[in-house]
Amino acid sequence: MVGIANYKTELAKTVETAKASSWLLDPVDRDSEFLFGLIMALTFTCTLSATSAGEGDIRTVMYGALACNVAWGVVDAVMYLLSSLAERGRSLLSLRKLRNAQSTDTVRPIIEEGLPESVIAVLSAQELDELRRRIAELPLPAGPVKLTRSDYLAALAVFVIVVLSTVPVILPLAVIDDPGIALRVSNAVAVALLYYCGRLVGLATGTSPRRTGLAMVAIGVVLVAITIVLGG
Repeated sequence: MVGIANYKTELAKTVETAKASSWLLDPVDRDSEFLFGLIMALTFTCTLSATSAGEGDIRTVMYGALACNVAWGVVDAVMYLLSSLAERGRSLLSLRKLRNAQSTDTVRPIIEEGLPESVIAVLSAQELDELRRRIAELPLPAGPVKLTRSDYLAALAVFVIVVLSTVPVILPLAVIDDPGIALRVSNAVAVALLYYCGRLVGLATGTSPRRTGLAMVAIGVVLVAITIVLGG
């Protein structure tokens, strides 16, 4: 059956790409976490003036940015675990609906939730009915949904990425004696990393790397400005 064959081919490609790109996290998730950490760190460095910042101010910003991203890393890691658990529960619920489906018309909306539109478009009614029949024969997982070792490792990776994203931003503040120059270098590094990570997201999603990079810089600057104005 052509439709099911196409689905299997696309699924295999997706799995192989994920394995080649990252062990624990999807490339987009990984780059996005780094971007979030950068933006959080920028909200601290952008509150200082390059012309009036003193050594004490620089030290406060360094510790504040690091502490903020440690806290944000913990929150983000926990949210990752909750999201993984919710997604696994949703998948189990979809499986139960498919097992109980009595007609092709009932199956299609459920399958549409989990497959790309291009795959759905080539599945005939006969193929959908065959898919429904095969799924009905699958045993349901025993017990409630639960997190796995890989989920916890991925959550740890989220935490580490968010914290590490602070390092390039605060490093110039630690090694450059002149506060004004240190702040300018720090902000320049952050903007360059925003662009670079944006390019990586563009490559991973099939969009223009240059445009995505510039968009990330613009979005990052706007979000930082909003955060500062609101007192963040």
